[in-house]
Amino acid sequence: MSVSISRPGETRAVPPSDQINLGVIGVGSRGKEVMRMMLRIPGVRVQGLCDVYEPRFAEGRKITNEETPIYRDYRQLLDARDLDAIVIATPLWLHADHVIASLESGRHVYGEKTMALTVQECDRIVEAVKRAGKRYQIGLQYHYAPWYREALQRIRAGKLGRVMQVYSYWHRNNSWRRSVSDPKDLKLERLINWRLYRAYSGGLLAELGSHHIDFANQVFGGIPESVIGTGGIDYWKDGREVPDNVQAVYRYPGGGTHFFSAVTTSRLDGSQVRAYGTTGSVVLTQIDGIFYEEPATEQSAALAETVLEHGVITGASYQAELPYRGLGHPIEVPEGKEGNPNYVSCASFIESARQNKRPEADEHVAWAEGVAVALGNKAIDQGGRVLFAEHVKMPA
Repeated sequence: MSVSISRPGETRAVPPSDQINLGVIGVGSRGKEVMRMMLRIPGVRVQGLCDVYEPRFAEGRKITNEETPIYRDYRQLLDARDLDAIVIATPLWLHADHVIASLESGRHVYGEKTMALTVQECDRIVEAVKRAGKRYQIGLQYHYAPWYREALQRIRAGKLGRVMQVYSYWHRNNSWRRSVSDPKDLKLERLINWRLYRAYSGGLLAELGSHHIDFANQVFGGIPESVIGTGGIDYWKDGREVPDNVQAVYRYPGGGTHFFSAVTTSRLDGSQVRAYGTTGSVVLTQIDGIFYEEPATEQSAALAETVLEHGVITGASYQAELPYRGLGHPIEVPEGKEGNPNYVSCASFIESARQNKRPEADEHVAWAEGVAVALGNKAIDQGGRVLFAEHVKMPA
């Protein structure tokens, strides 16, 4: 049976057999956003909310309804009989336990990125998906962004020539810290600001870089072979344990390179990912993308000419190369394939659950992104180079 993905604003009748009842583990900011997207899809209901922070139940019920069952222990939610799939939007350090338990309960799983905190936990999830025979999709919404997908199609068709480098960054100008009602309550502080503490978080590379790492993996057709990294707590001296800036350089088999940077002290250019090819390049933002054709170069005797500039005679080859930005062509998404990446990602998962078919951003995509984040953080911690072959089984 083929079930089409409805676009936002559309309505259609859904047979009872296609009804999908969701349980949600983790009703924080990301969990609530995923619920909003899921509930825009015809035939989807949220039938259970689980969290350990009491105020989130009222917040979640504003999105669902006042009668939605609540659970303070995820195992109790998984004991409920009327759930078809589980959404997991808990802190990263809990992903492996929550995903594996949900799969073993016989449910499909939508798990927020990153897959897990460590390489070993990523391996455990892949094995659990295989044992359970259920579908798993990672919450990498930009994997489904229509302009990202269109860019990848053109890259794979050779429109940019050979892509040699992906350069990406996600820059912000804020502390990344959330307010806590009682700053002296250390337990509450770590519950609300878990992203700032090493035991619970993969830091900026996990929370932001994961999207761009996934894109680079797709461009280069696999996982990196090595990574070097750096970073530090250089500005926000507020007790956090993860860096307030990170830089990682991934090398891929065959010569491709991905450079990622995240800072919390400047928002210039925000979030962008650029793929540089021999005949063209593409720049992708959170809302659009632009292609640029590489200008033709003249390899001729002109390079040997001399010019007089500011009273100095010099070779023409020393003239400054001016950027050619502004000559690009916006990415045009084909009609019928438009959509908010969060919505399209959620709709894809529901279609996967209804048809019991493998999603595109499956456990293998998640594993490739997850281990790249984990080993990138290892390189940042060590301030050196990490070889993937020493930590994972590399594809043949």
